Amino acid sequence: MWAMAFALYGGCKWLTYRLALRNNEKPGWSLEYGYLLAWPGMDTAEFFDRGNCPAKPLGTEWGLAVAKTVFGIVLLWGVARLALPAHPLLAGWTGMIGAIFILHFGTFHLLSLAWRQAGVNATPLMRNPLMPTSLADFWGARWNTAFNELAFRFTFRPLRRWTNPTAATLLVFGLSGLIHELVISLPAHGGYGLPTLYFLVQGLGVMAERTRGRAARAPMRAWFFTLLVTAGPVGLLFHPPFIHNVILPMLAAIGAT
Repeated sequence: MWAMAFALYGGCKWLTYRLALRNNEKPGWSLEYGYLLAWPGMDTAEFFDRGNCPAKPLGTEWGLAVAKTVFGIVLLWGVARLALPAHPLLAGWTGMIGAIFILHFGTFHLLSLAWRQAGVNATPLMRNPLMPTSLADFWGARWNTAFNELAFRFTFRPLRRWTNPTAATLLVFGLSGLIHELVISLPAHGGYGLPTLYFLVQGLGVMAERTRGRAARAPMRAWFFTLLVTAGPVGLLFHPPFIHNVILPMLAAIGAT
C-alpha cells in the first residue's frame, strides 16, 4: 500500500514540478527542494509565488494542528489496541482513522503552518471538510485539495474540451476510483471495484445536486446530503479485505495492536 501510494504521489509531484519549470516558474533551489520533499500540495503556482506572502498563522491554529495530531496518535496507539481481539474490524477502522488524523489533518497542517510562518503561501490541504456547503464543495474545495488540483488540471480540463461537464465530472470520479483501487484493493488482494463504485456514487451525487439546486435552496439539507453520500457508502471505499489484509497487519507492524 505505502509503496503504491508513494509511487503515485512521487509521479504526480514530478509532473507538476516539470510543468512549472516549463512555464518558467523558477523560485530558486530552496523552494524547489522544499516543494518536492517537504510539501504534499500540488499547486506550484501558489507555492512558488514569491509575491504572495501569507499572513503569519495564529497560535490557535498551531494548537489545533497539534491537537489533531495528538488525537490521531491516541486513536492509533491507544484506542485501536483496546478493540482487539474482540473487534478486529473496529480496531482496524480506529487505527486507520488515527493514521488519517496524524497524516492528513495533523502533519500536513503543521507543514502548512511552518511554510506560512516562513513566508511561503502553502494553503492547508484539508480546508474544514466538516463544514461543506455542498457535495461539490466538499470534493472540490475542502477534502485533499492536492488531488483536486491534479484532477482539474490534468483530467477535467482536457476532458471538458471534447465532452460535456457531466461526462467530464463522472470520468474524473471514475479515475479517482481506479487510483484508489491501486492503493486499496490491489494491496488487499480483494474488494476490486468497490472503491470505483464509491467514487461513481459521489459523481452521481454531484450531478443530482446540480440538477436540483440543493445547495442554493437549503444549506442544512445540502450538508446532510453531503454527509449521507460521503459517509454512508464509505465501507465500499475502505472495504473489509483492505482492513483485514492491509490495515491490521500494518498496525501490528508498528506496534499499535
